[in-house]
Amino acid sequence: MYQFRSLIANLEKELKKLDIDESIELRISNIPNFDFQINNLVKFQNLDDKGVIKKAFSKIIEADPYIKNFEFTESYFVNLECKVEKFIDSFENIKDNIKDLNPKTIIFDYGGPNIGKPLHVGHLRSLNIGRSLYEINKLAGHSVFNDIHLGDWGMPIAQIICYIDKENIDINDIYIEDLEKIYPEASSQYTNNKEFNELAKLINKQLNENEKELIEKWSKIKKISVDSIKQVLEMLHHKFDIWNGESDVNNLIPDMLLNLKEDKKISLDKGAYVSNLDTDPKILITKSDGSYLYLTTDLATVIQRRKDIKMDKTLYIVDKRQKLHFKQLFSSIEYFELGDEQFIHVEFGTVNDSKGNPFKTRDGDTKKLIDLFDETFSKIKKINKDLDDDTCKLLTNTVLTFSDLISNRMTDYKFDLDKFTNISGKTGIYVQYAFVRANKLLENSSDSIKDVSLDFSLLDEVDLNLIKCLIKFEYIFKQALHSNEPHHLADYLYELSNNFNSMYQNTNILENKNINIKLNKLKITSFFVNFSRLLMESLGIKPAEKM
Repeated sequence: MYQFRSLIANLEKELKKLDIDESIELRISNIPNFDFQINNLVKFQNLDDKGVIKKAFSKIIEADPYIKNFEFTESYFVNLECKVEKFIDSFENIKDNIKDLNPKTIIFDYGGPNIGKPLHVGHLRSLNIGRSLYEINKLAGHSVFNDIHLGDWGMPIAQIICYIDKENIDINDIYIEDLEKIYPEASSQYTNNKEFNELAKLINKQLNENEKELIEKWSKIKKISVDSIKQVLEMLHHKFDIWNGESDVNNLIPDMLLNLKEDKKISLDKGAYVSNLDTDPKILITKSDGSYLYLTTDLATVIQRRKDIKMDKTLYIVDKRQKLHFKQLFSSIEYFELGDEQFIHVEFGTVNDSKGNPFKTRDGDTKKLIDLFDETFSKIKKINKDLDDDTCKLLTNTVLTFSDLISNRMTDYKFDLDKFTNISGKTGIYVQYAFVRANKLLENSSDSIKDVSLDFSLLDEVDLNLIKCLIKFEYIFKQALHSNEPHHLADYLYELSNNFNSMYQNTNILENKNINIKLNKLKITSFFVNFSRLLMESLGIKPAEKM
């Protein structure tokens, strides 16, 4: 937090006088009457110089203009109470305070749908977490790009073409609904029919050789799929800067393999190229038939991105089941000397149904994302019969986003539609209702609060609780930014909304006879609205205008 930069610098400087190199970190305190906590000194509680440290720290903290009170516990935790009035000015320009001092160029690789298949529930977390991290980093001042990274090449495509040819289906008379049926049929035949299997492998090889007729068929299949994917993403308020796929790097792979072979980084093993990096198991770069793997195209994508964008960092938002793949990818990037940027796998758990089972349809298929949207929309429409369809769609996306992001990304979670559409629970509906209520309060007031300064002598407990909650914003935003964990912001938005509702329900603000108390509460309400809007933006949620 920028208010505490001077305090932290002075504390660290004091430790260096004792030859202690320590980065002081603030944490939010759970101790009543305290706002933040410093835990660094716990590890030094047995030092002979601990008394010297305590005395020096006390002097520095006492002199800090943002600290009202502090205490050292027996275990040398340092609890800090803020002078809340010192933070009010920063509420007006909070967007400036959350900017990173060293902006980077960052690529977010997420989405990853395969052409020929519909977007399904398994894509939900990648889309939501990816969009939120994109928005968080953009608000922090970074240059951000997101790449959907389509699965538009390889054996699945060969299987679809093989099935279309085998069944004499007219490629010019195919729609997305047809592809959704063809894909599982082709996959089944590839597994169970030897003749089909061999023919699909031949088609895959010919695709890699850019056989003209097959490329034309692939292009038509891709266009049908991408048009459908874009329609669903638009409905879900997702968009991408880059629409590249595995096919976009095919032309780079032959030279990449040649260079790696000349540098003795890879070698042939029973017809397949394997990395010469000493690992167990060996890292496979191509298959024995010469076809490419996800690792092959991911490595080529790194090369392509370095040419197109001078990036500092790439985040892959992909579920935790792909952990080994990214371990091999990152070690290969380093070993092959393809880039010295930062590469991070942002892993996450799965979405399950309300009973904790994998999310399936009644027929046992993976549930389509559009079907989950329709079910959620119908539920919201049933509860809110008077709301127009556009608002219900906005609230539907709120439910699908907030319910996903409120869970720690590393855990699996149950999608419980009844629970997540509850206006009284820890839900997206609850935070939207608090936002709409606050906005309506400001709209219904005839008083101007533009030049109002808070009179702290008139603040009651619920006012102070909300202001103290607002002070946490910068800390929690940075926590989500540095840990790639949006759930901190979702939790905080709920906490903030809860504090506002307590203030709102505590008294009738507009009918308060004391004009100064009324203006105080309206001013605090305006802070809440601005912070909530910013939090929703960071989560990828559009604020509702009515409910």
